[in-house]
Amino acid sequence: MRRTDIIRDDGTWTGLSLEVQERRRPGLCLFSAERRLLLAQQSRPVLLADVDEHLAGVDFWRTDAYRSPVPPLRAGTARALAGSPDRWAYRFMEHLLGSPGSPLHDGRWLMSCESPLLRWNHGRRPQGEYWKSMLVDGHPDGYIDWFVHSGSWEIFPLRPMPDADDSRVKAYRKQARDGTLPPVLLWWVSGLDCHLILDGHARLSAAIAESTAPALLNLHRTAPGDEVVAGTEEAVHLYEAELARFADLRTVHGAAVPDGAAVAGPSLARRLQELRTAQRPTWTWPLPGGDGRWRRVAREVTGGRWAAAGGTSA
Repeated sequence: MRRTDIIRDDGTWTGLSLEVQERRRPGLCLFSAERRLLLAQQSRPVLLADVDEHLAGVDFWRTDAYRSPVPPLRAGTARALAGSPDRWAYRFMEHLLGSPGSPLHDGRWLMSCESPLLRWNHGRRPQGEYWKSMLVDGHPDGYIDWFVHSGSWEIFPLRPMPDADDSRVKAYRKQARDGTLPPVLLWWVSGLDCHLILDGHARLSAAIAESTAPALLNLHRTAPGDEVVAGTEEAVHLYEAELARFADLRTVHGAAVPDGAAVAGPSLARRLQELRTAQRPTWTWPLPGGDGRWRRVAREVTGGRWAAAGGTSA
């Protein structure tokens, strides 16, 4: 497993890249059958989803079977790692690699502390109100509306969010006030166009109760190694072509033409950064038995109470 820190030019740590090998299928696996999705954790159905035929959103049914791949976090650990997203990322990655119920599989992954969710509010709404509005409602069933937010990008809890007076939330609320609240671990799933909460339901509830922005670590797939190599070669070729073009211009027009490296260098840096960090669609595996199997699982899980399972609406 090869790990690489992603660092901006100013020295700021922004993410941890991980190349996973010898994990052909994850323990937390997303199966597909036509427009239907099944998220299973070690054969336990966690989430059933039925994409709207007009591609406007997703009907879902969530079970109570999900278990976090991250063990409970101690207060001492939270104090020791406070304000260090890089150290949290390494810790979470170790747990995901060591857990049989994590979404990691072969390929390149990025766990980043940068997320558009942190930028969309623009200070217009109180933090608690904003983050609560980003949560997908409904248990056990509900609907993800892809037109509510731009591209949806909501936060989907994999189990019911605990109330503000829950004992765990109360403990985390103190950490939120102290500035030691551990990050919420999210996983972006393209088939749902949502961030699923892998770990931190109670921590997010605490941040909402205290009306503070939670720290986030967002996990997603990135470009495979061969694509990065090919893209890097192309980017370098374009950079060299620009250097040659500017050199020719300088021979004709002299010092009035800017230095080619100063003009083309930032563009090269952006391309290389995007190659290492850009999101790639979430992998799904064909569901054995296809749509018929999906319907049988849905009827078993919901007792036939969900319309998509062939029964009636719950």
